[in-house]
Amino acid sequence: MPRPIALLLFAALLAGCHGKQAVPAPAASDPPLATVLADAGAAGAQTWDGTVQAVDAAVLMAQTNARVTALPFDVGATVKRGDVLVRFTDVEQQSALRAAQAQTAAAQAAYADAQANYQRFAAIAPQGYVSRADFERVRMQRDSAKAQLDAAREQARAAAAQQRYTVVRAPFDGVVTKRYVQVGEAAAGPPFPQQLIAVASLGALRVEAKLPQGVAAALRADGHATVLADDGRRRIAATGITVFPVADPATHTVDVRLGLPPDTRDLSPGTTVKLAFAGAGSPVISVPRSAVVERGELTGVYVVAQGRVALRQLRLGDTEGDRVTVLAGLDAGERIAADPAAAARWLIAQRAQAQP
Repeated sequence: MPRPIALLLFAALLAGCHGKQAVPAPAASDPPLATVLADAGAAGAQTWDGTVQAVDAAVLMAQTNARVTALPFDVGATVKRGDVLVRFTDVEQQSALRAAQAQTAAAQAAYADAQANYQRFAAIAPQGYVSRADFERVRMQRDSAKAQLDAAREQARAAAAQQRYTVVRAPFDGVVTKRYVQVGEAAAGPPFPQQLIAVASLGALRVEAKLPQGVAAALRADGHATVLADDGRRRIAATGITVFPVADPATHTVDVRLGLPPDTRDLSPGTTVKLAFAGAGSPVISVPRSAVVERGELTGVYVVAQGRVALRQLRLGDTEGDRVTVLAGLDAGERIAADPAAAARWLIAQRAQAQP
């Protein structure tokens, strides 16, 4: 059998194996390969990069001047609410607290004496045994002693707070995400407090992304979105969508937050996912997954046009069934080889024939 006829029969067999979308080459000059058209469907789902965040996350700051003596938990450790995360020296704080307590006790005694003296004068003042001036003087001494007692109590409360600040506890259940200090370092408190340790809760997660203004407006109008995790193999319906009302004046993008259901704790804050939603703009181009070839880090298809076959790199998006979305690299209506292996063999054969 002559070679051209054999190649044509082989192309016909390929067309039969790939279903209705496989079409023969329309021109005699094109290679005898089964091809499919890059399909341009209606405006559909677009995907955008997003980052998983913890709804509850905090960076704990130093509230007193002291030296770090203990850091019980390292980065990645799971903590419970109330666990000690940082412990400081408390010699100065304990001394200040004892001094404040002593001052409070002295003020309490002075007030008790002034109050008793005032009550004695108040009991005999109506009979005229004391002058009006003496009674007013005793009353003012009582009020002054009460004010000094109140001030001493406030100082004691402040000293007690400074002593409590020497132990930093976890505000909620979560994990330690970063440590800013080491044991032995001196930490500064207000007015310029030093960062100590960061924690994040895994109980509630969300996805945050920066979208172009038009895309954010379309998402706000649509009201539904899907988070694609594990390289698109897992789809998670967003529990809520928040589109910020203002745009970044530098990048002209809008912040968008998507809530995640409570059963998505296997996602880690800081990881990258994709968010997708329908009706986000221009028509979506898709090709059969079987027509895509992967060679190392290159992903593409064999484009058939004007008698030539060329491997073209693509940027792919979400996979729906047996088709994959093309984000960049291919125009609607272009013909691609239905069988990338056959296209590769044809190119090898052509190169062999071209050699002398």
